[in-house]
Amino acid sequence: MKTPYDILLRPIITERSMERAGDKVYAFEVARDANKIEIRQAVETIFKVSVKSVNTMNMQGKVKRMGVHIGRRPARKKAIVRLKGESNPIEFFEGMV
Repeated sequence: MKTPYDILLRPIITERSMERAGDKVYAFEVARDANKIEIRQAVETIFKVSVKSVNTMNMQGKVKRMGVHIGRRPARKKAIVRLKGESNPIEFFEGMV
């Protein structure tokens, strides 16, 4: 059985995600085999908030070259989590906005 910490791997901290944090929209890198229901439950359990919606996307790894050697960065899964209006914001992102 997976714990919530196995599902949410790390927050995604970019300029765009920090702008959206003011609107209670947060981005996380999640486990490749996690579904929307598991992601919703993990966010609600860890941060004690209520989630309105979860959107997920599979990000393919970029192709990289070093001389004649060609490789690929690892693929990952990203989740965009929107909180309900009456929910408190996630405290982890508070100091960064």
